[in-house]
Amino acid sequence: MLVGLVFSCFTTGLAHADDWYPIYNEDAYTEFYTPPSPLPDVAPGELIRAEPSRLVLEPSGQLGVIQAEATRVMYRSTDGRGNPNVVTGTYFEPWAAWPGQGERPLIVYGPGTQGQGDQCAPSRQFNQGIHWSPYLDIMVNYEMGFVETLVRRGFAILMTDYEGLGTIGITHTYVNRLSQGHAMLDAARAARKLPGTSLSPDGPVAFWGYSQGGGAAASAAELALAYAPELKVVGTYAGAPPADLAELIPYADGSALVAVIGYALNSVMQTYPEAEPKIRALLTPRGVDFVDKTREQCVGESITKFMFRHLQPYFQYPLPVLLADPQFRGLLDLQRLGTLKPNAPVLLNGNRYDPLVPFGPVVQLGKDWCAHGSDIELRTNEGPPIFNKLVINHALPMVVDGEQAMAWITDRFNGVPTSPNCGQF
Repeated sequence: MLVGLVFSCFTTGLAHADDWYPIYNEDAYTEFYTPPSPLPDVAPGELIRAEPSRLVLEPSGQLGVIQAEATRVMYRSTDGRGNPNVVTGTYFEPWAAWPGQGERPLIVYGPGTQGQGDQCAPSRQFNQGIHWSPYLDIMVNYEMGFVETLVRRGFAILMTDYEGLGTIGITHTYVNRLSQGHAMLDAARAARKLPGTSLSPDGPVAFWGYSQGGGAAASAAELALAYAPELKVVGTYAGAPPADLAELIPYADGSALVAVIGYALNSVMQTYPEAEPKIRALLTPRGVDFVDKTREQCVGESITKFMFRHLQPYFQYPLPVLLADPQFRGLLDLQRLGTLKPNAPVLLNGNRYDPLVPFGPVVQLGKDWCAHGSDIELRTNEGPPIFNKLVINHALPMVVDGEQAMAWITDRFNGVPTSPNCGQF
């Protein structure tokens, strides 16, 4: 019966898409998501524009809504080269009161991998629940469950889209350490500049993310002291962060999510355009097709069109040779996490047998931070390997360990002492 209701709502949505501006008509997003030119000369974190945003769990809205008022925002941030840019996102003002200690807390939420096309931006997905257009361009807003749970527990949230995801004219800088960390930190600043919220100007903030979001949260944690020292950061949850991109490549090879390598290469070419000719020279015609197509796709389409493909046919040279090349490897090493000290406690989490984001670099990240004197707790998901190339052991811990992560974050806002385990991993 439930399946039938969902199908009915979804097909009704397809039949009457124009009734729900601007769900399926991506052109309706153009005005808001086009960056101003020139960019306003304002400080990082300043709001550029904001407007109310529709929240639904599925296209028709008949199955309920997230228990919050939503505002779509565009704010000033900084890209991976230190240049000013703009980033979009969604602020969620909970209907529920905060039952914990002190002021209402803010969670800056880094979403997991959505894809690279503008239509994949979470701030658009919350308007739709399910995105669909012809040629298998399909995406489900899988972050909605966590957002709904958190706002029901009284947390305010600002979920960033990151650089270029949704923002017209800029390729999404997927897993770029600096641009993602800056986007998270400036999201915290922007949330407090919105009028009419329950946030105080100097209230507590935490960072949250898993997978790509885990890397973004980890980056925000270690950049906070230098980039946004005024923020009152109480903690960071970084689940399965891709701490070393060079190590990720052989894991992604042949998996259902092999397209993340296409996203990463497009990200490098956006951030370092001087490297684009060399990168394209490394690609075979199939490789060029791979990076050009993934640049416009969401995860759903990328899976259907590229799942289980091997990377070697996309490159002119053996992958080990490429990874040994100082220039190619150097671009990846720029994204390594762990060289700076977080200014607040961090909960790291990963599956020992994660088939996409290797567990070893997650452990090394914890060790590096511990060596800096950071307050780190590493938790290991011991779920056994299951159909590795389907990346089940990467996706499932996001759900399985989510409740424990929420409890840990809640404790940070309530002043509960931490339980660091440096030296035990």
